[in-house]
Order: sequence, then structure tokens, then C-alpha cells
Amino acid sequence: MSAGNPAPEITFDDFLKVDIRVGTIVRAEPYPEARVPAIKLWIDFGADIGEKKTSAQITAHYDVETIIGRQVAAVVNFPPRQIGKFMSEVLTLGFPDEDGGVVLIAPDKEVPNGSRLH
Repeated sequence: MSAGNPAPEITFDDFLKVDIRVGTIVRAEPYPEARVPAIKLWIDFGADIGEKKTSAQITAHYDVETIIGRQVAAVVNFPPRQIGKFMSEVLTLGFPDEDGGVVLIAPDKEVPNGSRLH
């Protein structure tokens, strides 16, 4: 995915349909079976949402030993999606660096898990 042109204009109601929450990574494992190098993540989104799992192509900047405890932003209201042999329940968000490596989105101060982006 490239920066390219902006996406088509949406309404505020369209934006409200996308549920972006913050959570803390509580577990991480390598995902060597993935077509593109990835890490399996388990993210705690607080009492209302709970723990969700996902895989993320973030190996350019992150590893399983140092990512645990980090807060990240994710879309939590997509339906689960099969990624190889792993079921992904959320979409962790990030931006590509100049070489295409993903840099995760996170609050610059700690916030409660489950907090919604607005």
C-alpha cells in the first residue's frame, strides 16, 4: 500500500463505524509460516473487549522479546480473518517507513486499555 492519493471522502457516520481501540501487547510469538515475515500478537483491550489475537508484518522494527508491554492501536470490529493457519481477530495499525517497514501507532502517553479513538 502506498501513500498515493487520498481515499474518497466519507461522512462522520462512516468514521464512527470503525472502532479503533488501544490495547497492550501481552504475548508475542514468531510466525515463521507466514508468507511475509510476521509476529503473532495477543493484545489486551480491557474488560469490555478482552484479549484479542492478530498477526502483524512488523518484523522490520519489532521483535517478540521487546514488543510485550507496548500499547498499540487496532481496529477491533472487523470480522475475524484467517491468516494462514492463524485466526486474526483485530487489525493492528501502523504507517510504512521510507523502506516499507511498518511503524506501529501508539499513544504518546499510557491510556487505559480499551480506550476508543475519537
